[in-house]
Amino acid sequence: MDPQLALRMGEVEAAYEETLVQMTDPALASDQIRYREVTRRHAELKGLVDAFHLYRAAWEDAEDAQELSRDESDPGVAEELRAMADERREAAERLEKRLRVMLVPKDPNDAKDVIVEIRGAVGGDEAAIWAGDLYRMYERYAENNAWAIEHLNTSESEAGGFKEITFAVKGRGAYSRFKFEAGPHRVQRVPRTESQGRVHTSIATVAVLPEVEEVEIDIPDNDIEIDVFRSTGPGGQSVNTTDSAVRITHKPTGMVVTCQDEKSQLQNKVKALRVLRARLYQIEMDKQHAAVAADRKAQVGSGERAEKIRTYNYKDNRVTDHRIGLTIKRLPEILAGDLDDIVDALTLDDEARRLSGG
Repeated sequence: MDPQLALRMGEVEAAYEETLVQMTDPALASDQIRYREVTRRHAELKGLVDAFHLYRAAWEDAEDAQELSRDESDPGVAEELRAMADERREAAERLEKRLRVMLVPKDPNDAKDVIVEIRGAVGGDEAAIWAGDLYRMYERYAENNAWAIEHLNTSESEAGGFKEITFAVKGRGAYSRFKFEAGPHRVQRVPRTESQGRVHTSIATVAVLPEVEEVEIDIPDNDIEIDVFRSTGPGGQSVNTTDSAVRITHKPTGMVVTCQDEKSQLQNKVKALRVLRARLYQIEMDKQHAAVAADRKAQVGSGERAEKIRTYNYKDNRVTDHRIGLTIKRLPEILAGDLDDIVDALTLDDEARRLSGG
């Protein structure tokens, strides 16, 4: 047994025992934030502790079988014991690898619902049409995983698609699967608006935000300014006869969120606050980890063609994720929501980098 791993797991077991003590404290139930944190930590540590107990038992079985084989006078029995020792040692080695992966710090947001914002960037009408195609791809991906989609705000384009669209995907683990979609998505194809048959390159940007509860991000009333106006659709025509659309400005950051999909002003306000809360949470996470700039440009970039996380090439029937150099020649299936091969590869790459400390 690796002594360093055993020492590390001894610390994990102590932390696990501490969560058991904390969960017996009657005061815990009255503090919802602390309650969620303690119960989440307890579940996380329990999985580690259970895996360590299996690992330790496998090593002890291997050592016991090896020791017995040395004292066994019957050659046949001694051989069986050595085979048992080898089998249990191999099991222990597999469990050790699993433990080391489990010890890599997890993203605390992975289990959350997610808010996705798609915007047409470079390419005019074609960029808006492409933004619509990306939305339908994510809609089908959510359906494939039995996740629910809730529209928060849409701004349609006259040519089709969306100038921008914001929606929530609700379902356990949604953020863990969508978080790798953040960034500029480039499409190379002949647009239906092109009469000469020339291939155009367009960009739509995707921002991915973990949805947070009100208790996680408090927004004082004095920090926001709320304006109401009449909802509009393509071409600017009124689609509502009352001032139900809501625009919220967050004074400390200057951030503006608009929601107009609901007929009720109150419902639009609630949805706008959800988006604002998610954006502010993302900024705080960026500051804490110092991994990206403390604003949403870290995800969407400037929208220039040179910045891209993924390219969708219609002529070659391929999708290339530039972060890991992965190319898949199944463009129609991917646009139909079959994203698992890409997401799985990105997840494995992320885990490998975190395991190596990179």
